[in-house]
Amino acid sequence: MMKWSEFSIHTTEEAVEPVCNILHEAGASGVVIEDPKDLVREWGDKFGEIYQLSPDDYPEEGVIIKAYFPVNSFLAETIDEITESINGLPLYEIDLGHNKVQIAEVHEEDWATAWKKYYKPVKVSNSITITPTWEEYEPTENEMIIELDPGMAFGTGTHPTTVLCIQALDKYIKGGEEVVDVGTGSGVLSIAAAKLGVKNVLALDLDYVAVESASLNVNLNRVQDVVTVKQNNLLEDVNGQYDMVVANILAEVIVRFVQDAAAVLKPDGVYITSGIIKRKKQEVKDALVKGGFTIEEVVEMDDWVAIIARKT
Repeated sequence: MMKWSEFSIHTTEEAVEPVCNILHEAGASGVVIEDPKDLVREWGDKFGEIYQLSPDDYPEEGVIIKAYFPVNSFLAETIDEITESINGLPLYEIDLGHNKVQIAEVHEEDWATAWKKYYKPVKVSNSITITPTWEEYEPTENEMIIELDPGMAFGTGTHPTTVLCIQALDKYIKGGEEVVDVGTGSGVLSIAAAKLGVKNVLALDLDYVAVESASLNVNLNRVQDVVTVKQNNLLEDVNGQYDMVVANILAEVIVRFVQDAAAVLKPDGVYITSGIIKRKKQEVKDALVKGGFTIEEVVEMDDWVAIIARKT
């Protein structure tokens, strides 16, 4: 019977994505996000809520992220490296809040079932509901299901930035488009685009763990004929002209490759960006306008922003 070490950090909502990324890159087998806002989140006036979450499992404020690592001879080094990487995040102006780390030991059978209580079906847009693979879920007539295995990596697709991007895809996809998804993570946005009727999606991520996770989820959702997953640094060496680029990554990174996004988009092409914390909103808007985009709309959920822009 394998023993696992539970790495738990009490931090802020804005640190969730970068911290999860660090944990996955360090080889975490499963990550749990205890965000009390999930209990009360307004998913938009038309959409459902997550079912059967218990407030007892959540902190009163801030967010607790738990990751699980096999107990082995180099565990101490791994945890030191993780802590060091997390402590470097303020360089990117990310607020770590409490930044309190705890380590505990758990038995395999305990964690294998324990973390499943956090993941329930969520209706995230007019057309799309995300459900974990183990949940039996019957879609209504006009509802499309994306199945994710959150044990793999990169969250459940219910983070506000992901939800905002899926809602934008649902609104802007007319059918038949060619799309690039930059920093695909679990592949959820590419899968959503495929289900909404695009012609093809190029899904890119620099992290090979994400590439594996996205490929697995693409196959699980039977959209491998539409979605091609590749390991790639942002839009380096991407040629051709696309109808749409979607990027759910950090604001700092979005600002850096506005020019590249413009280069791969057709005139009038749509650029959907998120991963933007509210206080970075203006910075990203300015960079987009300077890079030759017109801002179509800015949508917000909690502390997060998505900006939809069009190449002029």
